[in-house]
Amino acid sequence: MASIAETHQTDSVLASRADARAQAAKTSDYRPYRPASSSPFVPEGVTASDLVWAETVAPGGYSHRVLARGTRIRFDDPTGFASASVILYNALETNERLNVADSLKIPWQAYLGAGHPLLSGDGRALATISADTSGQHDAFCGTTTDAFNAQKFGGSAPEGPTPSGRSLFTLAAAKHDLTPRDLPPSISFFQGVRVEGDGALTFTGSAGPGTYVELIAELPLLILVANVAHPLDPSEEYLVGPLRIHAWRGEATSPADERFTATPELNRAYLNSIDYAEARGL
Repeated sequence: MASIAETHQTDSVLASRADARAQAAKTSDYRPYRPASSSPFVPEGVTASDLVWAETVAPGGYSHRVLARGTRIRFDDPTGFASASVILYNALETNERLNVADSLKIPWQAYLGAGHPLLSGDGRALATISADTSGQHDAFCGTTTDAFNAQKFGGSAPEGPTPSGRSLFTLAAAKHDLTPRDLPPSISFFQGVRVEGDGALTFTGSAGPGTYVELIAELPLLILVANVAHPLDPSEEYLVGPLRIHAWRGEATSPADERFTATPELNRAYLNSIDYAEARGL
């Protein structure tokens, strides 16, 4: 039961306003930093004033952002327990979105790492993994569903202690007028999966604390992120740690970059992205 003092804090409009404004100075370890330059975790080598996004996503939390072409996006796993499920869209035409199957098939590489393109179904590079100190990622399993979390943890609600990736993606998508039907399969960073010779999937977990992954936005991006327990994690607990995100201004991959012509498939994907960008004056 609320105390008399607590009740009096909101027993009138003026008191309610004063109480609400008193909360402004309170902060959380899990929050966006505004302005982004105020982040206490600016990556080494990055100028704080160049940051356009800085956030620490809570375990079981989500985020979303529209970013310009050429933006660098860095995910950090400070504890070794982050599990970042990610979906990408062309921010100008959201019917063009991450195609996980093509992102593995076209570059002839099933495991995500530095130099790997993240492709749309239209054959364009939406983003490129430009740096990776983790090596523990997954492009096979997608994220967790409500049914899965309800069975394993007893609940999946986005406002509860064990939200599913699907429920959080649904909330993030709704902020951009997208529905659950607009959610393609996601990729996951920081929690690895490998395919055995017999086709079985083996969960390999984390590379440990202090690793990061960086992306380059090859087109204007809408990015959705859900920091949730991986579906193959054998832990009976909902095991997730905080996820740090920073993004800063940069340039898209150009013909001057070695990876532009690293393979015929990569070259075509980058040319397709440049053609799209030039047609729209980007």
